[in-house]
Amino acid sequence: MLSLRPNILSVQRISFIINPIAGTRAKKNISDFILQELDKEKYVPEFRTSEYAGHAHELARQAAADGVDVVVAVGGDGTVNEVASALVNTESVFAVIPCGSGNGLARHQHIPINIKGAIRVINEGKVRPLDYGTMGDKPFFCTCGVGFDAFVSQKFAEGGKRGFMSYIEKTLREGVRYKSETYTIEYEDRVDRQQAFLIACANASQYGNNAYIAPEASMEDGLMDITIIKPFNTILAPQVIMQLFSKSLAGNPHVQMTQASSIRITRPTPGAVHVDGDPLMMGEVIDVKIHRHAFHMIVGKPTTNKLMIPLHTFADICMEILGRK
Repeated sequence: MLSLRPNILSVQRISFIINPIAGTRAKKNISDFILQELDKEKYVPEFRTSEYAGHAHELARQAAADGVDVVVAVGGDGTVNEVASALVNTESVFAVIPCGSGNGLARHQHIPINIKGAIRVINEGKVRPLDYGTMGDKPFFCTCGVGFDAFVSQKFAEGGKRGFMSYIEKTLREGVRYKSETYTIEYEDRVDRQQAFLIACANASQYGNNAYIAPEASMEDGLMDITIIKPFNTILAPQVIMQLFSKSLAGNPHVQMTQASSIRITRPTPGAVHVDGDPLMMGEVIDVKIHRHAFHMIVGKPTTNKLMIPLHTFADICMEILGRK
């Protein structure tokens, strides 16, 4: 269990680590806006800009070593992963100003996607001890997985085009061609072998953009929520995606959900996985584990999330893609 540095009575050092190329939102003058909105009676701010992959992690690790009280990731899910992973098992508190295309951790922790709202959450300073996970030796904070979601993450990274609608289109287009694999899943108390479209291990409830792969997941219970989607007819793909956004995936007969603190996944061959949406290559045997209350984060207050895609737009995309399969 971590001990949290007292942060109520004194002014705190806060470091903002900015990824200038994350997502689709321009970062010009963002430091000026942060300074305008930040509570100066509570925080003494400093700013750092990441310059290459992995640099945000290095900057956050140095900030923690220097005794900075709060370290803020200003960027997308990749930046969040880099910064948060550097703060695991330290006394520095993690926070986020979401500027990416998915913003899964921010959404799960009720942090507004607009910058002003995210800074308001930081000013309020509600801190919670949270879990994180590892897939092999790679940390994740929202989700990791094998199968179709890893395949799409790989295609999405190769495609270059960012944004929510691009991701939905890629998911539908690739889904009509994807072939399921057979996996062996070793839990603490049993072993399952089955064919699966995907296996998602969720520390948080969603991938991002309010796509809920594990609606009941908690980041404070020491467990991951494991969602297994079994092979299904292509014509059902739009229904599955709609259930992701309506938090009703558990009602699908092709979906199996369970919980565990650790599992081992074995597959026929090495291949793609994803860790917080970033694609990686791993071997046949993959260990996934949750580490309870290993970092602290400034979180927001629960709000009602809305469907991110209008129904008529979703229907048009489905008809176009399924008609071309």
